[in-house]
This record gives sequence, structure tokens and C-alpha cells, in this order.
Amino acid sequence: MASFKLGAFKFPRCFEKRETIYTSVAVGVLFSYFGYRIWSNRQKRLLGEDKSDLPLAEVAVLDLTVFENGSPEERKKQCIDAAKSLHSTGVLYVKDPRVKTADNDRFLDMMERYFEQSDGETDSRPQHNYQVGVTPSGVEKARNHCDAVKKMNPKDKPFTECPPEADPKWRFFWRIGPRPEETEFKSLNMEDVIPANFPEWEETMNMWGNKMLAALMKVAEATAEGFDLPKDTFTSRMQNGPHLLAPTGSDFNKDNTVNTYLAGYHYDLNFLTIHGRSRFPGLYIWLRNGSKAMVKVPEGCLLVQAGKQIEYLTGGHVLAGFHEVVIAPETMKVIEKRKKEGKSLWRISSTLFGHIQSDQILQPLPTFETAQSKADFPPIKTGLQVLKELDAIKLGNGYELNGKGESKNNLEGNN
Repeated sequence: MASFKLGAFKFPRCFEKRETIYTSVAVGVLFSYFGYRIWSNRQKRLLGEDKSDLPLAEVAVLDLTVFENGSPEERKKQCIDAAKSLHSTGVLYVKDPRVKTADNDRFLDMMERYFEQSDGETDSRPQHNYQVGVTPSGVEKARNHCDAVKKMNPKDKPFTECPPEADPKWRFFWRIGPRPEETEFKSLNMEDVIPANFPEWEETMNMWGNKMLAALMKVAEATAEGFDLPKDTFTSRMQNGPHLLAPTGSDFNKDNTVNTYLAGYHYDLNFLTIHGRSRFPGLYIWLRNGSKAMVKVPEGCLLVQAGKQIEYLTGGHVLAGFHEVVIAPETMKVIEKRKKEGKSLWRISSTLFGHIQSDQILQPLPTFETAQSKADFPPIKTGLQVLKELDAIKLGNGYELNGKGESKNNLEGNN
């Protein structure tokens, strides 16, 4: 039978007169398909399902076994890659065989039990800027970054409201490492709060916190070498710093709606932050180029994020990384699974904040010193930088400056 072709298809000649009709139908189907795709993508953005997973290739993995025991060439490559990763993405993955998954689980189990029974008051120390003990839900509030958010590509905008409301998350601060014998910033170096009815508390907190801090000190050393600086450039400034094991707690019995933000769009005020794996996904970060990505920490790794103090010391070469924690569709799947299994519905972040020592001066290091960086980052005592940031996020207890740029409250011991 005679036939004719329409695109890639053959039709009997008897349909030749209807070719125009078929063409119209085909075009209509194509328009309908692409229209649906556009609508579907828009719905995914609205529902929080349209996101970019952070490609592993963009983030270096600092293997501390190679860093400590590899050849000089291998060590150098690890350091350079780590420094580049912090510069371009603000994050770094770390593999440390001394930090075991079982230790993280032990810590998470205890913190789940703690937040489930806490009244948010007994262990709270607002008079010390909440820098020890528990911070209940509805206290901490992210800085207002609404002007910058307005200029973002719609797909990269955070879910945090503008202006931001107080975070629904809880937090507990526990000091890790030795304190300075003398400091002008006493409220940033107070003694820890030990909750009642947790006999294992101190040992568990110190076990996990010291392992995290040890890993972070190695990251600081590797990063300095990657920037061609003496290896103790950062670690010497971190000695006796007010390092904080700082697990957050988010109650999914109460907050369980997609796109609810648990930690508003913010950067960390400290030097470097290190996280163990959480049992619930939902951490989004913003890369240096402004693009948004969901973080999925590789199995066996820790996550390190750049904070404001490293931005100061590098004159902006490394930027404090913006991030937020949101209830994503992936979070809901884990919530439903754990609910069926009868497991805790508190999301715990296994977090430690590494700090520069409070009495150190923050300013660009000579390697990063330019007229612009000196103007952008004028010298300031680290403790005062922290107090200003705490005041801005509603954790501060107020402070006054004397003529020397110090905190009167701290100098007089009134905090």
C-alpha cells in the first residue's frame, strides 16, 4: 500500500489529506507536554522539592588519615583542596577514623531524651547570653537579610520568612576544651550546666565534643597549609577558645509541615562549625556564587562550614556560609518512617562551634591584607565580635563599649 511520512512516522496514503490535522494534533500535544513541565517545576519549587543536591565533586573530602600519614605530596594536595573547597563552597567534608558512627548515635540518643523532657527553663542561663545550658524554642532569631534575599534568583531563595521570626528550634550549649585563666569576656567562658537525672551527661558530652574539636583542629591546620600559611596560624588562635558543643533540637511532633524552617537563613558567627550526621535531612547551604543546594553528608564523613571569624582572618577570601534548616519532603519521609517504628521525632544536630580565643584580635592576616579588606574588616576583639553577633540574633544580654572597644559588662564582671 502506498504511504507517506510525517516526521518519523509512516501513514497510509489514504490519510494524506488529514496530514494537516495530525500535524496540528502533534503540535498541540507538544505544547501541552512542555506546559505541564513548566507548571510541574513551578509546583516543585513551591513545595520545596526543586533543589540542587550539592555535587560531591564540588566539595573536597579531607581524609585525615592521608593528611597525617600520607606522603608530603599527598598531604599538600589534601591541604590545597581543603582550602579551595572552603573558598568556593564554604563547606568541606572530613573523614576521621577516630570519630565513630556509634559515638554519634550514643550522643544523639541522649540528646533526644533530654529535649523530650526539658522544660526550657531549669537549665537555661539567659544572663550569660545563653552561652551555656539550654536555649528554648522561640528565642534565637536570624539576622534580617531580606534586602539580599530580594535580589536572589527565585529558585535560590530561602524558605525563611522576611523579616525572620524566632526559630522553633531548641539548643544546648556545652563548653569543650580548657578555658583561659584570665579573660575580659567572662560570660563567654562560664562553667557548664549539667542537667539532673542524666548521670552519663558529662562523660558523653565531653567524649563527643572532644572528638569533634580534635577533628576541627586538624581541619584548621590543613586549611592554613592550603593557604600557604604556617600550620599553626589558626590553631594557635583557637587555643582556650570558647568552643561549644551545640546540638539543636527540633520537635517534629509539633513542627511537621513541609517548608517550615527550623533554623532561619543565617551564617555562623564563629570560626569553623563541624557537624556529625543528623538522623533527618533538611540542611540547605548557599555557595559563593549564590546558588542553593541541599547537603547530603557522605557516609563516614563530617561536615565543616566556614563562619564569620575565618571570613575576618582571610579578609573575605573565605566567606561565612549562609544556610538554613527546613522540613523538606525528604524530611517528611524520615518522620513517617520513624513514627511507624516508634522512634523519637526530635531532630538533633550533632554540631560543634570552633572559636578563636575571645581576647584575640580579629583582622585580615598579612597574606589577605589589602586596602579593601582592611576597610571591610577593621580590628576587633573576638569576644566583642561574638557579643555583637549574639545581640543581633536576640541571644545577647546587652553590652556597652568603653573607649577601648571593650565590653564594660564583661570587664566589670557583671555578666
